[in-house]
Amino acid sequence: MILTFLWRRSNESNGYVCLDHHINHDISADDDTIINDDDIDTPSADVENPPISPKLQKPISMADDPKYAPPKKLGEFLSKSKKLLPFLWPTHDVKLQIFILICILLLVAGRIVNILLPYQNKVLVEGLKRGEFVWKEILVFVGLRFLQGNVGLLNTLQNFLWIPVGQFTTREISVKMFEHLLNLSLRFHLSRKTGEILRVQDRGVSSIVSILSSFLFDVVPTLVDIAIAVVYFTYAFDIFFGMIVFVTMSLYLVSTIIMTEWRTKYRRLTNFLDNAMESKAVDSLLNYENVKLYTAESFEVNQYSDAIKSYQLADKKSNLTLYILNTTQNVVIQLGLLAGCLLCASRIRRDEMSVGDFIMYLTYIIQLYGPLNWFGNYYRVIQKNFVDMEKMLDLLQELPEVKDLPHAEPLTVQKGEVIFDNVSFYYDPRTPTLKNISFTIPSGSTVALVGPSGGGKSTIFRLLFRFYDVQNGRILVDGQDIRHVRQRDLRSCIGIVPQDTVLFNDTIRYNIRYGKIGATDKQVEEAAEAAQIHDKILGFPDGYDTKVGERGLRLSGGEKQRVAIARTLLKNPQIVLLDEATSALDTHTERHIQKSLRRMTVNRTTLIIAHRLSTIVHADQILVLQGGEIVERGSHLELMQIEGVYHKLWNKQLKHHEKIKREAENKQRLATTATTAATTAASITNSASASNIVNRFKKEEEEDAETSISTTGHGISPNKSRNGTTSFAEEEGADGDDERQTTTAHESSDDEGEEIDEEIEEVY
Repeated sequence: MILTFLWRRSNESNGYVCLDHHINHDISADDDTIINDDDIDTPSADVENPPISPKLQKPISMADDPKYAPPKKLGEFLSKSKKLLPFLWPTHDVKLQIFILICILLLVAGRIVNILLPYQNKVLVEGLKRGEFVWKEILVFVGLRFLQGNVGLLNTLQNFLWIPVGQFTTREISVKMFEHLLNLSLRFHLSRKTGEILRVQDRGVSSIVSILSSFLFDVVPTLVDIAIAVVYFTYAFDIFFGMIVFVTMSLYLVSTIIMTEWRTKYRRLTNFLDNAMESKAVDSLLNYENVKLYTAESFEVNQYSDAIKSYQLADKKSNLTLYILNTTQNVVIQLGLLAGCLLCASRIRRDEMSVGDFIMYLTYIIQLYGPLNWFGNYYRVIQKNFVDMEKMLDLLQELPEVKDLPHAEPLTVQKGEVIFDNVSFYYDPRTPTLKNISFTIPSGSTVALVGPSGGGKSTIFRLLFRFYDVQNGRILVDGQDIRHVRQRDLRSCIGIVPQDTVLFNDTIRYNIRYGKIGATDKQVEEAAEAAQIHDKILGFPDGYDTKVGERGLRLSGGEKQRVAIARTLLKNPQIVLLDEATSALDTHTERHIQKSLRRMTVNRTTLIIAHRLSTIVHADQILVLQGGEIVERGSHLELMQIEGVYHKLWNKQLKHHEKIKREAENKQRLATTATTAATTAASITNSASASNIVNRFKKEEEEDAETSISTTGHGISPNKSRNGTTSFAEEEGADGDDERQTTTAHESSDDEGEEIDEEIEEVY
């Protein structure tokens, strides 16, 4: 009954609710922008959403949030809660079961002590009144006091024995939740904020333990003590004393529940703004580099300051309501105490009660009022814990989008052949991502995916890993439909070197060993040698025990890529995926990484995503994707002869390389000319004349360079490449690589032009 009442009151609240996993929720599960994928064009992709000040953020109401639908009936909530029962009762641990039973016996013993102690007070006072030396009564009284109270022996033993029980519950539920989160699909994690998910988990776990301990050790004992007091005083004195206790306790409980419910909306608003404040701080620190790059320190500090002020204002109102609640409780308690004491005084005056009876009554009432002072807090905490626990239960109710079949077969990979058979897929039914894609990657061959952004290249990688299931068609690995095999087996035979390698905030050894958990140090070092990073690692002060920092930020881009290659080599997969593995690197580093990648992919089935076409001319087959369809396929030479999309992309990049080469040559010539002018000027005694000479040389060379670059960039006529194809200008594309390469060229060494020549020469 108590549980039902608390649950109903919790759900009937019209105040604010703190929904951790929806606070500042930028991407909703039903939004078009749910997938953070370069291959998906969304209407809002280019719209920058300005940050919202905490002052402008409206508290989320249960009724307003479409994703939060609390159970309408207690039975529905209890049905969800059944999943937690195995974690509340240690079925396989007899020792913990004995501890729980002992704790319950200690609770019963505590109730008995609460009855005996006031009665012993009466015996002690009456004995002293008769002038007796009541040493036995004093010993019994002190013994009972030693057992009673928060620091008494009974409570101390109970708390000590409950520690392993609480730890068991926390451990089991935390592990279950963590395992459940890891098993959820990629779509779920892309549509949620990781920090908020973990906060829901932490609060949910602590709420379960808190509810269990609060009910068992606080609420139930207090209610039992009240019932015993009503019955005892009615039996020991008369019904008037029982009625005073009953009415006082009832008024206390009702006023506490009503006022606690009233102040709940302030508590929820405070929690909401507390989460918003923390979320703002975390978001700013995670984007530290952006804050520095855009000199937005003051802006971020002001945003955080506004968040703190909003939180403190709400917290001030919440504390004010707490003081009002405490005062109301105190008034009710003192009025009940006043009525009881006046009735006792009247009965003593008529010799209907003794002073000992009065002492017993007073001791019992004061003893009872102590826990009652905390009852409002128990109610509020339990109500809050209901909400937190329910959100965690909702998280447990989330079903993985991709699941193994009940009788999924183990995947046997011998050749490593991959087939996409008429595959269609969409993230949103309104915008298909892949349309009837079919291709085969023979064992040991290399296939490259190229094309404009938004064509579906990264989606193909995700489908091969089975992060999503296709809507139509099938994907086969050595003739086995990947939907019919175990996901663990599928992913264990595929290795990937991503564009942006993310490393764990641990040692280099740990990050390489992650490719094969349990690998020896020798195997880790052999993989590093194969990735050509072993010597570099040994050059670090801590060698393989060097910490890489959060997301690997203490390593350079090339070093992170080599660690990723070493990790993949250690995994030793039959299928290798390269997701623009060198696009973020400078030309010099890229050439060395490409050599390591080619060694790694020997005799392995390889699928490559690339924007720099010069890195995939060696591929056995190149697939050109556009708008979710394969518009061209063939080798490099075959596609160049077609003079289609690939031909245009190639000539565009070739022209860009030539422009970079000209800029590098002009920069070198300008530097040489300036040096010659300075040397000549030094031999002239007139410093003014020397300065004029230097300035004149510089001005002439700068004009020549500007004219040359302008001619290269615009009015150039189509020129023939070595294979006879025509190079021509295209509209400026969305390839981020072009910008990176241009920047690299301006910062490159004097032999940049030679490296470009070598790269183009290698292609032909």
